Amino acid sequence: MQIVLPIEDLRPGMFVDNVHKHKSDAGIKIKSRGMVRDEAIIQKLIDKGVLELTIDFTQSDIPVPQKYQQPAEPVTDAPQAPEEPAAKNGMDGSLSTARSKPKSKAKTVSKEQTLQQEFAVAMQKFEKNNRQIQSLYGDVTSGLKVDMSLINEVSKDIVDSVLRNSNAMAILTRIKDKDAYNWRHMTNCAILITVFAKHLGLQHHIIEQLAMGAMLHDIGHAKLPQGLINKPGNFTDLEYRAVKKHVAQSLGLSKGESGITPIMLDMIINHHERLDGTGYPRGIKDDALSTAARMMAIVDVYDAITSDQHHKEADEPINALRFLLSSKKQFDPILVQRFIKCMGVHPVGTIVKLTNERLGLVLEGNKHAPTAPLVRVFYNTKHLHHVTAKDLDLSESDIKVIASVRPLDYQINLSRLLRDQLLI
Repeated sequence: MQIVLPIEDLRPGMFVDNVHKHKSDAGIKIKSRGMVRDEAIIQKLIDKGVLELTIDFTQSDIPVPQKYQQPAEPVTDAPQAPEEPAAKNGMDGSLSTARSKPKSKAKTVSKEQTLQQEFAVAMQKFEKNNRQIQSLYGDVTSGLKVDMSLINEVSKDIVDSVLRNSNAMAILTRIKDKDAYNWRHMTNCAILITVFAKHLGLQHHIIEQLAMGAMLHDIGHAKLPQGLINKPGNFTDLEYRAVKKHVAQSLGLSKGESGITPIMLDMIINHHERLDGTGYPRGIKDDALSTAARMMAIVDVYDAITSDQHHKEADEPINALRFLLSSKKQFDPILVQRFIKCMGVHPVGTIVKLTNERLGLVLEGNKHAPTAPLVRVFYNTKHLHHVTAKDLDLSESDIKVIASVRPLDYQINLSRLLRDQLLI
């Protein structure tokens, strides 16, 4: 949706398609179409005599201002807006079943926030929720039932935050701890699938179910011997058969509980199934796998590859994306492409090495130039010291990304770095 706005209505988060009107008859050429990131850019446009601009709200980070919205019939959820033709089995199956359920009242759309506005809230919720989920995991290991009210509360916190800003919670999934993997994998997957679902334009009540299904998909691990789950080396065939039983355990812990929907059960049962039938527990394939199960499979594997675990170190996001892209027989290739577009070649929270001998923290992806994200430069790799932080849009610079790096390669504590750079 494109709307012509006067310069006084321009706000950070809007995507400028072109200059519509200028004081000079000759007009003005801006360097490129792009996102308005701060008030300084707006002031530069004012100084150059820009009067009106065409804004593309399909690429903006904020909604259409109220006074420019067209009257419409009342609806309970945002409409579907897939960017590409739907994957095989599309948005049907369990998702279409859930979509057809009547709603008692309309959902309140979360107000968009900038990354720095949302980050403090997101970090507070992230840390609190992980402590609570750690406790829940321990309770289940001890034989107690799953506290579904807590799972629902944590899921809603995640959805609300992601709908306000997609990047704040997503950045926090980059903080890794092998001793906390079992429960952090639950929250990380809920965050990632929520970001993915928002990117796909799914309806609010579907996103909530996907988040809760992701929270529960591996809860059965808590019922298995923890020495086995946390084994440092590779599993033997016998051990692997035992680990596979977590699917049945997860189902047993969730089925019949209050608030559990078919979508959630589908994700729990089928997230280890693969398109070519090589997955488990049933070896089903192709059309038997819903979109929710396909999404969960992608997110589950992505977080597992990029996380520290007792038997392996975390790999970089770009390698996880390459693995998914190369595994077309196992993972839905259209959804993988969409996931890559959603996450970016260098996902938010990744540390990248630049051609100017600096390190940058990826703050925001670039839909039009995936290899040129917005980064916050903070470290000199030649002299091995921190520098005054400065934001750099690589799409407007000759500086390029050489590679992503692990924080420990430069003795960087990522959790502390995020606090220092993003807490207002």
